[in-house]
Amino acid sequence: MNKQDEETMVSLPFRQHHLINEFIRYLSGEKNASPHTCRCYQRDLEEFEDFLKKSETNLSPEGDIEMGKVDRMSIRKYLSFLHRKNKKSSIARKLSTLRSFFKYLVREQLTPSNPAKTVSTPKVEKFLPTTLTVDEAFRLMESPAKNKKLRDCAILELLYSSGLRVGELVGLNPNQLDLDLGIVKVMGKGRKERIVPVGLKAVEALKAYLEERGALDGEGPLFINSRGGRLTARTVGRLIKKYTKRSGIFRKISPHSLRHSFATHLLDAGADIREIQEMLGHASLSTTQRYTHLSLGKLMEVYDKAHPRSFKNLKQSPTPVTKRES
Repeated sequence: MNKQDEETMVSLPFRQHHLINEFIRYLSGEKNASPHTCRCYQRDLEEFEDFLKKSETNLSPEGDIEMGKVDRMSIRKYLSFLHRKNKKSSIARKLSTLRSFFKYLVREQLTPSNPAKTVSTPKVEKFLPTTLTVDEAFRLMESPAKNKKLRDCAILELLYSSGLRVGELVGLNPNQLDLDLGIVKVMGKGRKERIVPVGLKAVEALKAYLEERGALDGEGPLFINSRGGRLTARTVGRLIKKYTKRSGIFRKISPHSLRHSFATHLLDAGADIREIQEMLGHASLSTTQRYTHLSLGKLMEVYDKAHPRSFKNLKQSPTPVTKRES
C-alpha cells in the first residue's frame, strides 16, 4: 500500500452511520450473525461514534469522524470513559466489537491499520454458571404440572431436556419438532442448524401442550402468549423465576441455568464431553470444558466430606496425644 492510498484512507469519515451500516450488513450477510448479535454490534459502535463526536478530536471540518485519526490512544480514552459506568465484561465486549469493526475496515481497505488490535482487554472475572441439583430440577419441572400449565411445563421440560438457549427455544416452529423420533432441529448461533435429542418427559409435555393448542401453522411460533404471538426471552425468564420460587429454590435461576444443568448432569452421569459439545452447539470445546470445573468441584466436595484423610477432615480432627515414655 503506497503513501497516497494511506492518505486517502485517513480522510474517510463515518458519513452518518454509513460505515457502521455497511459493517452490520457484512455481519448479517457474510458472517451469518444473528439479528441479536447485529443489534449489539450496532449499539456498541453508535456509542463509540457518539463518544468520538463529543471528544471532538477526530472530526473533519464538516463534523464527520475521520477514521484514519482514530488511533490506539483514542480507544484507550474510550475504555477509560467506559470504566465509570460499565462492568469489565461489558467493556471487553465493546472492545471486541471495535476490533471486529476495524478489522473489517482494513479488509475493505478503508483504513490502514486496526488501532484496537493492540489494546489490552480488561481482565474479566470468570464465574462458574449456576446449576440446579437433580432434585431441584425435578421439583422445578413438576411445579407447572401441579397447576396444569401445559405450555409452561413443556417450556421447562424442553429447556432442561435438550439444553437449548432461550433464544433458540422462543424461535422454534412446530415443523422443527419430530416427537416420534424424539428430536428437535435448532437454529443456533451463526445460523448453524443442529439436531438435539428430546427426552421422554419433554416429549410427553410437548404432546399435551400441542393437543391443547389444536391446529398449528408449521411456520408459526411453537410457544405463544395469550395474544397468539411468539413468546419473548424475557417472558420465559420471568416464567422460570416464578416457578423457581414456587419450587422452594432460593437462588437466582435463569433459562441459561437449565442449559448449564443439562450439561452438568450429563457430564456427571458419564456422557462424553464432545457429545455434550455437539448437543450444546458450542463451536469450541473449551467453552464446554467449563462444565468439567463444576463436576470437579462437586467431586472435591464429596471427597472432603467422605475421606478420613482429606484436607478438611484432617484440619478439623484433634491432634492425637502421644504418651511420653518415662
